[in-house]
Amino acid sequence: MSNLFAFLFRFSGLLIFGLLEAVALYLYITSNSYHRAAFFNSANAYAGQVLERRMQVLDYFSLAEQNRRLLAENALLRQQIFRPDTAGREADSVALPPLPGDTLHRVRYRRTAARPRPDTLLLARRPVPSHDPVYPLVPARVISQTQRAVDNYLTLNVGTADGVVPGLGVIAAGGVVGRIKSVSAHYATATSLLHSKTTVSAKLRRDGTVGSLHWPGDDPLHALLDYIPRQNRLARGDTVVTSGYNAIFPDGLFIGVVDDFRKEADKNFWTVRVRLGVDFNRLSHVYVVHMPTKAERDTVEAHAGLKPTAEDVAP
Repeated sequence: MSNLFAFLFRFSGLLIFGLLEAVALYLYITSNSYHRAAFFNSANAYAGQVLERRMQVLDYFSLAEQNRRLLAENALLRQQIFRPDTAGREADSVALPPLPGDTLHRVRYRRTAARPRPDTLLLARRPVPSHDPVYPLVPARVISQTQRAVDNYLTLNVGTADGVVPGLGVIAAGGVVGRIKSVSAHYATATSLLHSKTTVSAKLRRDGTVGSLHWPGDDPLHALLDYIPRQNRLARGDTVVTSGYNAIFPDGLFIGVVDDFRKEADKNFWTVRVRLGVDFNRLSHVYVVHMPTKAERDTVEAHAGLKPTAEDVAP
């Protein structure tokens, strides 16, 4: 103990200088929005590089598990492709012979037979073209995430170089994941669905009733759906999807299923507990979805004097 005190006394000047430098740097960064944004973007870039190297090592030792998941997902995709209602349909590569003298049929065939259907991805339980001009997708790898805090985040290995900007939605095969918060050139952080200030405009697919979904902060497998009127009939297993009322997620993306619901004595709405479709413990690959009409919609609503929704101001 005496040696420790001797060491602190000997280098007390240097330690105090370092402490004051840290305080000064903190005040300098937090006092100006530009400096704060520049610092966090730089920190995201360096932290992203370190996390990506770490993830590469972990991926190497989990190849067997990754292959198992890919096989399971491929099996599910094949089930979607070869549904009973499409079993009798001709494949796109099969040419139907034109009738003799049927010039119109021949012209139609030349225009359409060589053009296959676009490749589709089953994202949030909805077939989405991988090169959809309406909702273009950016594939990303989750290189870090938190799940045990009140406000949880994800770090992705995509950034402005890939066309990712703050405010875009993040989805996966299992459902809605979150929203992009900040980006650097090659990395981005996103507010998870497991975030106290993240709300998603959702609806019951069975009857179209719209509500607001948020995470209560306790169970990473469940969220709460608010503003469902008490006169509505509910059933366990009802599907909850995005409503399309915001400019972040397309309409009809899977969020989860109703797991439980109850009436509160002092409320006119159901308290609906939703089991989320995304298992954040196993989340590894996601897609960032672009909404080309978001800027135009924001401009129109701003000119109309409409206030942004809670989801639009979420961090």
